[in-house]
Amino acid sequence: MTAGSLKLSNRLVMAPLTRQRAGREGIPGPLMVEHYRQRASLGLIVSEGTYPSREGQGFPGQPGLVDAEQLDGWRKVTDAVHEAGGSIVAQVMHAGRVTHTNTTGGLELVAPSAIAVDGLSHTYDGKQQYPVPRALETEELARVIDDFVRASRDAVDAGFDGVELHGANGYLLHEFLSPTANLRTDGYGGSPENRARFVIETVRAVAAEIGADRVGLRLSPEHNVQGALETDPADVLATHGALVDAIAPLGLAYLSLLHRDPAGELVQTLRSRFGGPVFLNSGFGVITTRDEAVAMLADGLADAVVVGRPAIANPDLARRWEEDLPLNTPDATTFYSFGAEGYTDYPFYVPDHAADTAVRN
Repeated sequence: MTAGSLKLSNRLVMAPLTRQRAGREGIPGPLMVEHYRQRASLGLIVSEGTYPSREGQGFPGQPGLVDAEQLDGWRKVTDAVHEAGGSIVAQVMHAGRVTHTNTTGGLELVAPSAIAVDGLSHTYDGKQQYPVPRALETEELARVIDDFVRASRDAVDAGFDGVELHGANGYLLHEFLSPTANLRTDGYGGSPENRARFVIETVRAVAAEIGADRVGLRLSPEHNVQGALETDPADVLATHGALVDAIAPLGLAYLSLLHRDPAGELVQTLRSRFGGPVFLNSGFGVITTRDEAVAMLADGLADAVVVGRPAIANPDLARRWEEDLPLNTPDATTFYSFGAEGYTDYPFYVPDHAADTAVRN
């Protein structure tokens, strides 16, 4: 299928997976090159969330799109994926208030409003309480949008086929959408239309810079994580509906929706109003199965299915699901462990050899 200018060899999309293998400097190295290369048979790879500025870094070991060394590292990744026949987009993610000054190199946290996340942040020095962020001034918003634009342009220059803007999971763009995280009284807060405004302006600016057909947007309405609560169904539809209505005419590559009820009224209403390719993930902390993915496509609920943990443990997931082969089981203890174990050593399927007991490379 095609999604804007993106060409997908199948309808399985690798979710943006936080793996923390880029070191303290956020530079993709050989381990990341191999990890992404192994998974190039998926229809489209969405990179892990990648920060557009140091203030937007969310956690240790996260890669960036900020300096030349990071871009050189990403260029090796994209070259490897393309040589293996795959397509890859960079997810551009600003963590907003969901980070810590220990992680951002001392830079203060910024958010729509000066409200801290309740909980502990993973930092270079262990878990620490989330600080109270500084509310962005109205005149600062253009600078933050410019960071998204520059990072997106640099991503394309580094060989990515496009970008996905991270408007989900309680990070900065999602914080503006949430009535509990966004208590602003200017034109970017209050009404559903105002809370959608910053995301709309960011999407428009990035689309104008690199071409709308290279831009995707990820949303997770009603996800209710990291303090970005959305508990009023009418408000959720009004806010996300205003956002989708505003960006639909741009002709984006795709809209990616994470929701526990892919067949529900909210998701399917947003899909209809968007009018372009929609990727769905029923995740919310559970593993999407092959049968669920097949059903979503067969029932016409989505144009492609986004998968996370199955892709972590099965670099050849597309083949395994196509042929209904046994799967490796993901080891959650290695998701954020910094090394090769549980990252590049999951085996490809070998006929007549049980996948779960296969000796890792």
